[in-house]
Amino acid sequence: MDAFHIISTAPYFAKNTGAFTLEDFDLYCAVISALTWRRDGSRIFLCCDKAGGEYFKNAGLGKVWDEVRECVPGDLEGVDPEMFWAAGKIFAMREMYAPCVMIDTDFIVWNKPHFGREIIAAHREDIKPDIYPPAEYFSAQGHIVPEFNWEVLPLNTAFFYVPDEDYKQFYTSQAIAFMKSAAHCGERLKYMVFAEQRMAAMCAEYTGTPVKTLLDKDMLFFPQDSFTHLWGAKQVMRDHPELRVEFCGRCADRIRRDFPDWAWTIDRIKEVGR
Repeated sequence: MDAFHIISTAPYFAKNTGAFTLEDFDLYCAVISALTWRRDGSRIFLCCDKAGGEYFKNAGLGKVWDEVRECVPGDLEGVDPEMFWAAGKIFAMREMYAPCVMIDTDFIVWNKPHFGREIIAAHREDIKPDIYPPAEYFSAQGHIVPEFNWEVLPLNTAFFYVPDEDYKQFYTSQAIAFMKSAAHCGERLKYMVFAEQRMAAMCAEYTGTPVKTLLDKDMLFFPQDSFTHLWGAKQVMRDHPELRVEFCGRCADRIRRDFPDWAWTIDRIKEVGR
């Protein structure tokens, strides 16, 4: 099963000057995620824009993936990179051929699920008004199918298996149209998760595409050994340097133990990670 990671630098450059760079714990997790996916012969690609491709080429880490594909538009085709900070995921999916799996770089799949004709998402999410507001909130937007069901629970796409081209093309076209139609308002959360996660569920129901999830939304923080998602742990590591050092050390040990032929990546991460 083909999978892909995504690096879009547009959100970074919208807020920063100077060269693009990633944090060390992000790089460790991305490398382990890619190598773990490849263990059984499955392929995983790194989809990025030109700046992202140059970063991984200069970092010497491109070989971790089966191929680095510069298929994400650097300008996000006019989509606001601050409002839609995860838009690169949808543009990358548009360029991939289904069936395929989209995986966040901070998500590791230790045990693969069975892939069939159902969409597989990381988990469902509750519809909380402060995150997923009602239809009236988006009344000024012109690209939302009127028949969409606003009651269907959103799909978290940290892991997102898309089983067929018809659904993929419909979802990505609807999400991109919405993002391009959105008036700049400075809202970074509600608009992005609508385009990425709520529309994923709405499009699935609209097209009659069945859905299952890796995790139950009410048991996300229970111990499990099939998946690892850094999620909020990234901010914790930024706030507590000692935890960051511990985590990166554990990742280096994991690479040496499970992927000894790739131990050279550790020195590269230490050199280029911020």
